[in-house]
Amino acid sequence: MTATEGTAPPRDLEGLKDLLLARRDRLPRRLVQVAAFALENPDEIAFGTVASVAAQANVQPSTLIRFAQTIGYAGFSDLQDVFRAQLKARWPDYRERLARLGTGRGRTDHAGDLLDGFAESGIASIERLRSTLRHEDIEAAAKVIAGADTIFLLGLRRAFPVTAYLAYALGKLGLRAVLIDQVGAMAPEQIGSAARRDALIAVSFSPYTPATVELTRAAAQRQVPVVAITDSPLSPLAPNATVQLEIVEADYSGFRSLSATLCLAQALAVATGARRERD
Repeated sequence: MTATEGTAPPRDLEGLKDLLLARRDRLPRRLVQVAAFALENPDEIAFGTVASVAAQANVQPSTLIRFAQTIGYAGFSDLQDVFRAQLKARWPDYRERLARLGTGRGRTDHAGDLLDGFAESGIASIERLRSTLRHEDIEAAAKVIAGADTIFLLGLRRAFPVTAYLAYALGKLGLRAVLIDQVGAMAPEQIGSAARRDALIAVSFSPYTPATVELTRAAAQRQVPVVAITDSPLSPLAPNATVQLEIVEADYSGFRSLSATLCLAQALAVATGARRERD
């Protein structure tokens, strides 16, 4: 397979995403790993060096260069231009401020500095959510959930606060919801009764929780509609999703925000309640 297959590589992030999805099954495992990291961490690709990005993606620097050339770019810098143009157009101020905080006062353990850094991270995440998530996708997700007899909520480890909130909000809105909490390793039994008339909201971010991936796959095999909240079109939740909502949180000193994800969860719960009332 040639790198470009006779065409120039995309110069925008959406085109790049489409290209990676089209070639996912033909890329070596290491290059798929780089592709997933790039789509989940566009800011790191835009602002990082080959060495720093390789360290975060857990690959060799040469793998980054090979990845860029395999999909048709002259090199890593050429690929970076796509990410830089996207970020500059949509959220330059927040990312630049985060970059300054990450190399300056944000690296202290002073409580006020940490508060500023985490606040900036949350703002950047929410601005990115508004810029990238399509309204029609949220409507499609709300339609699936509103039509369910029972809504099963699956999100473990870092994603658990999201599903815990959804359980609270959907319950307050009068919708039947089951929170899968994995207490006593009972998650398979907790989700075992889910059927076609129900719906599953599955939440997982890189590094994806194996139990979430496995339980989502099993539910999809039983034809349970799945609304996946995740961070990449290459997420292992994607093949089983009826509707996929992609969201990438900013991080501060290695700590990723949940601000945008909880904002999305709140909007999704209220939209579902409103649709149920209309129906």
